[in-house]
Amino acid sequence: MKWVLVLCALVALSECILRVPLIKGKTARQALRERGLWEEYRKRHPYNPMVKFDPRFAVGNEPMTNDADLSYYGVISIGTPPQSFRVIFDTGSSNLWVPSNLCSSEACQNHNQFIPADSTTFVSTNQSLSTQYGTGSMTGVLGYDTVQVGGIQVTNQIFGLSETEAPFMAYMEADGILGLAYPSISADGATPVFDNMMSEGLVSQSLFSVHLSSNSEAGSVVTFGGIDHSYYTGSIQWIPLSSETYWQISMDSVTINGNVVACAGGCQAIIDTGTSLLVGPGSDISNMNAWVGAYTDQYGDVIVSCSNINRMPDISFNINGYSFTVPASAYVSQDGSSCTTGFGGDGNYQLWILGDVFIRHFYTIFDRGNNMIGLAQSV
Repeated sequence: MKWVLVLCALVALSECILRVPLIKGKTARQALRERGLWEEYRKRHPYNPMVKFDPRFAVGNEPMTNDADLSYYGVISIGTPPQSFRVIFDTGSSNLWVPSNLCSSEACQNHNQFIPADSTTFVSTNQSLSTQYGTGSMTGVLGYDTVQVGGIQVTNQIFGLSETEAPFMAYMEADGILGLAYPSISADGATPVFDNMMSEGLVSQSLFSVHLSSNSEAGSVVTFGGIDHSYYTGSIQWIPLSSETYWQISMDSVTINGNVVACAGGCQAIIDTGTSLLVGPGSDISNMNAWVGAYTDQYGDVIVSCSNINRMPDISFNINGYSFTVPASAYVSQDGSSCTTGFGGDGNYQLWILGDVFIRHFYTIFDRGNNMIGLAQSV
């Protein structure tokens, strides 16, 4: 958008950054519990967070997990005149998709639907899109239209219009997904939104940053084109990527009180805003939970005593020579009188996912220009 470039030029002595507020809404888990459906749903659809990073789905599809705790979303618009949608800004995928009026699934009936005929700038294609979930899939078609994100207009942006959606999406507040990973994993070679922002000169820096608030529904934000120094304290530690597909880095170890409890000898980790938990190999996660005094109940939830939170140890994630320490107050969540750890295990993979449990504690900068992750202590 020309006015964005003019504005950037006028404020050359400061950063030209654009912010999208994120809302911490009710999760699918909470919605299912309110209806008395959670335990049955959990049995029929086990949590499988690693499916979105399975190399079998890395190209040609856009894998995602049935994460019942996804809760952070922001509002974008598509079309002329604009049609508004709540989307999860997901650094673990690369495509943009929203429900459409072509969709008959239950999930589409209680979410905003894009109506192509109502947009004068929509261009259809014959290309299909498929998204693999832990509980099913989203299928649809691709089209082009104007997308507005944080005051930026991206013209001729390719996006997906769903025709079928996995059942669990019916219980999520967000309508769709806006992927922020690399174009190499984008379905059908569709150019991601942020890549178009960079190529069209709509952001002053080739990076975006995320602040997730843990104390209220307000205060979370994704910032395109810059770093907001009000969201962190101390210095930023920069970590080079080990793979330019997802936001993947090398992790040295995980320690508690100086003892290596996981990732012994090093491992690979992905920084992912689209995964709520902190996920690792099953044996490592079991060891971490044992160290903090947690146990697994009959439904697979990892329980701790709420009265013990102040006495539970900090956990340090050692990355690129730096130690990023997460206290119990950050890795334990309380729902009524029940407290659970934010750790999820998957015995079939060695990859780690540093999801929202980690990102809430560290202001996170995703630097496409230098292929690095920046981490600083959140305020």
